[in-house]
Amino acid sequence: MNQRPGNQLFDAYFTARDMREVFCDQGRVQAMLDFEAALARAEARVGLIPQTAVESIEAACRAEHYDFAALGEAIATAGNTAIPLVKALGKQIAKNDAEAERYVHLGATSQDVMDTGLVLQLRRALELIEADLAQLGETLATQARRYVATPMAGRTWLQHATPVTLGMKIAGWLGAVTRSRQRLLELKPRLLVLQFGGASGTLAALGEQAMPIAEALAAELQLTLPDQPWHTQRDRLVEFGAVLGLIAGSLGKLGRDISLMMQTEAGEVFEPSAPGKGGSSTMPHKRNPVGAAVLIGAATRVPGLLSTLFSAMPQEHERSLGLWHAEWETLPEICCLVSGSLQQALLVADGLEVDADRMTRNLDLTQGLVLAEAVSIVLAQRVGRDTAHHLLEQCCKRAVAEQRHLRAVLGDEPRVTAELSDAELDRLLDPAHYLGQAHTWVERAVAEHFALTS
Repeated sequence: MNQRPGNQLFDAYFTARDMREVFCDQGRVQAMLDFEAALARAEARVGLIPQTAVESIEAACRAEHYDFAALGEAIATAGNTAIPLVKALGKQIAKNDAEAERYVHLGATSQDVMDTGLVLQLRRALELIEADLAQLGETLATQARRYVATPMAGRTWLQHATPVTLGMKIAGWLGAVTRSRQRLLELKPRLLVLQFGGASGTLAALGEQAMPIAEALAAELQLTLPDQPWHTQRDRLVEFGAVLGLIAGSLGKLGRDISLMMQTEAGEVFEPSAPGKGGSSTMPHKRNPVGAAVLIGAATRVPGLLSTLFSAMPQEHERSLGLWHAEWETLPEICCLVSGSLQQALLVADGLEVDADRMTRNLDLTQGLVLAEAVSIVLAQRVGRDTAHHLLEQCCKRAVAEQRHLRAVLGDEPRVTAELSDAELDRLLDPAHYLGQAHTWVERAVAEHFALTS
């Protein structure tokens, strides 16, 4: 059956293809059918239903047998996806085995089907995200080491501060990626669990066989059996959404930094070029940061979606009205946005184009002022902190007023030359000698990445 129309114009830009396949109509329906097939196997294993019924049920649990458009229309009346799907499943089975149709969905409720189906989708989504994060971490580790000693202007409040290195900046991105990978590992046992509680969470319809069936069903689906059903306890899903929000935000930070460094006035780092990439419909000279736009866009959209998940947490009693429904498209959309952001981040990180000469020239835009702190720190040890700070402040103002390099102004100031030799001043005004622990931060970030990967 064909899928209903979607946002195909934007999908290629904002969503990874593999992730869209997880959450397309077929992916959703197949995940629910996987639950139904596993339930039949589990119930046959404990003797609740005849083994002969399993084959017929499994044969009907294939998404291609169902009309997604018809299911979509039926949801408007039924109130959820599982009700019309289970009815359609029963009819499909009855075509070949009327006896087996009696055992479909035995003891389960609609939310069991939908929530466990969602968990199965999220398991695949998690695999895709973890793989992309690991690859991105590997690429960033390589780039951080490559540019560990490449000096550039550090910027605070969007103004030149003191020198940093490009490797140190990349190491910052890498650290955020590593922490997100750690968070995903930590939450996985809480997320990948079965939902199976029946009408009100007691599994009363299954009597004494309830727990053996639940255990067998969890084993069939390779999910953990939680301490109890979680129909209206949504913290598992919200936790996952929150971590995805952190990933989107961290990638947005990467995109923001790249876009700022790509500005014409900076021109230090660029996204990889490709035919037709980043152009303008009217301006032939443009080279727009189209990858960074996706990263920033996702980081902007995901928090609003995440707020929906948090808002939907205070669900009523044993089954929610409306709040559960608000989740259905929200978490999948977050997964899709993060997947698209990761795809763009991988392209950008792998093909970074760096203009180290431009970084050097930009460092000197203020004619040595970015190294004023370096001189002040050394001078303070000889004439006192307040005196040194006041003296350097005066020299900086003179350099700006006279449009001269700070080195020249300092060389003309007797109170400075009395304490610092020409060689000392030359060294202090060299950005390469004022990079502090930049190299250490890179090595620590890279080491943490490899410790998680190994």
